[in-house]
Amino acid sequence: MTLRQQLVDLLGQIGPGYMTSSAYDTAWLARLGDISPDLSEPALDWLRANQLPDGSWGAPDLEYHHERLVCTLSAMNALACCGNGHDGERIQRGRDTLDRWMTGFVNDYAGATIGFELLIPTLLDESQALGLLNGNVNNLLYQYAAERTVKLSRLPNSAISRQVTAAFSSELVGTNSLGLLNIDSLQETNGSVAYSPAATAFFARHVRPGDPAALAYLRDRIGFDGAPDITPIDVFEIGWTLWNVLQIGPLDDELRALAAPHLDVLEADWEKGYGVGSCSGCTLIDGDDTALIFEVLTRFGRKVDLDAVRRYETEDYFICFPMEANPSISTNIHVLGALRAAGLDRHHPSVQKVLTFLWESRREGRYWFDKWHSSPYYPTSHATIVLTDYDPEQAERAIRWILDTQRRDGSWGFYVPTAEETAYCLQALMAWKRNNHLMPDNAIERGLHWLAEHSEPPYPMLWIGKSLYCPREVVRGAVLSTLYCAREESIAL
Repeated sequence: MTLRQQLVDLLGQIGPGYMTSSAYDTAWLARLGDISPDLSEPALDWLRANQLPDGSWGAPDLEYHHERLVCTLSAMNALACCGNGHDGERIQRGRDTLDRWMTGFVNDYAGATIGFELLIPTLLDESQALGLLNGNVNNLLYQYAAERTVKLSRLPNSAISRQVTAAFSSELVGTNSLGLLNIDSLQETNGSVAYSPAATAFFARHVRPGDPAALAYLRDRIGFDGAPDITPIDVFEIGWTLWNVLQIGPLDDELRALAAPHLDVLEADWEKGYGVGSCSGCTLIDGDDTALIFEVLTRFGRKVDLDAVRRYETEDYFICFPMEANPSISTNIHVLGALRAAGLDRHHPSVQKVLTFLWESRREGRYWFDKWHSSPYYPTSHATIVLTDYDPEQAERAIRWILDTQRRDGSWGFYVPTAEETAYCLQALMAWKRNNHLMPDNAIERGLHWLAEHSEPPYPMLWIGKSLYCPREVVRGAVLSTLYCAREESIAL
């Protein structure tokens, strides 16, 4: 297919909310045992088939310490309590890797995975009770148990319900602290707990054993090729894909018509004064999805209220969720995009607030990391695109960092070269050049040549949930729109 045909095909496919499988979540389904063997047996088989060569579980393309730790503990615990006698060797291989990690735990560049400080004490307690840990884990356990205590102390009414983000990680309570759950106000209308397969499986195992609505959600959403981290991420998939398509520039009538039904979905899910979340119908909405989708809808000529974006404004920056442990860089970047789409100039107090926050949050004065993505190229490229209009000095520093870190073969990648990161960097460079800024002659061309040869999935898991994941259609949208934009601007491929 031509690039045009592939882009048209993509716009016809987005909406279901595809995400790669998670060893962490799959292990929770494996525990359903006699409650739902139709879910537990395939989950156990998936864990057996997807153990990595070093004995751990998790994303195969990079060793992200936090992610590997929760995935490996979760998988080992599931195999130990619900597997068979043939799983002993697998558990021992996982144990050997854990022993190495426990003696030299390394913090990842972008920080912990979602809910790490809430989940790790429960996983470690269970592993110790099962006799799976050889080394001394007390320091790690005490550190994160203390952090969990502080965070849980801030819960409204001292309980976890679907109104708070801790619901997404509600399996943290284990079997000894079920009293922390507001059981009657935990499930969503689709039967899930915060659209999380892990939290929902825990609910069906230990909270309301055999709950029909929870099991129906799991059966409806799990294929079976492993369980994803959250499902369905339909709003996120549509919003981020359309944002990538908008980077092409003015769209013709056919592309706008293909986008129209997806815009209808986003507009219908928008709650005045609050915005949207990643999943249609989910109680938990957030500042990141709200800001980016405000920009998308506004640029397509749809009318939604800016008050929903402003709801997330605090004294120093914009939040993604209430009670979050640390602010999200990309949320503030996307808020800046929303404010630009709303027509606010750089002197507006909210714009100045975000510009100051971004200036103070830079690494080495040139780039950013964010807690939703393991690569700095994602937030840095998104920031550069909006800063080109609002703060060219910040944008230029980021552009120079992008150029300085291009690999010899033309690609980009913080861990390994990837099509996703290369597409992001090219989006930023082409936007910079489009605004009449100087650009080395061959940086874009070299990147495009590499991207054209490496454009097909599968793509590495770089996005941060409880485990790492890849939203395939979103990444494909970034890749295809970048290549298509280059063609439209007559840049040689």
